[in-house]
Amino acid sequence: MALRRIVTEGDEILRKKCRPVPEITDRTRELIDDMIETLYDAEGVGLAAPQVGVLRRIFVVDIMDGTGPKVLVNPEIVETRGEQDGDEGCLSVPDKVGEVVRPEYVKIKGTGREGQPVEYEGEGLLARAFCHEYDHLDGILYTDKAKDVWEIQE
Repeated sequence: MALRRIVTEGDEILRKKCRPVPEITDRTRELIDDMIETLYDAEGVGLAAPQVGVLRRIFVVDIMDGTGPKVLVNPEIVETRGEQDGDEGCLSVPDKVGEVVRPEYVKIKGTGREGQPVEYEGEGLLARAFCHEYDHLDGILYTDKAKDVWEIQE
């Protein structure tokens, strides 16, 4: 495993739509493992492949609830309900926070690290993280949806 450089706002890769992953290979698993290590090193909640310069439909999420990282390859949001309004940040938009409306509940499915079908349901922060990372795969940043964005004061 290795740490990957996190791409920041202004890099055009963050605005591109990612391509599906045709099959899970050793190289795919290595990318996923690197993404998880990079996520933990950066103390983030989620990380999408374009944030490390790879235009593939992959993201990882860990809200530190004790269930470990959730890996989604070629994810698809299949259901949403409700609404929540809250603050979001992003590893690719350092030192800023924005107020974003997201679904309160999300059901998402895709493929896991080993090529197995996976499906997750999340509420609150987990639902927010799923939507935030899913947006990255389509070249959308939270700042595009935010009601307001402000600098973090030290």
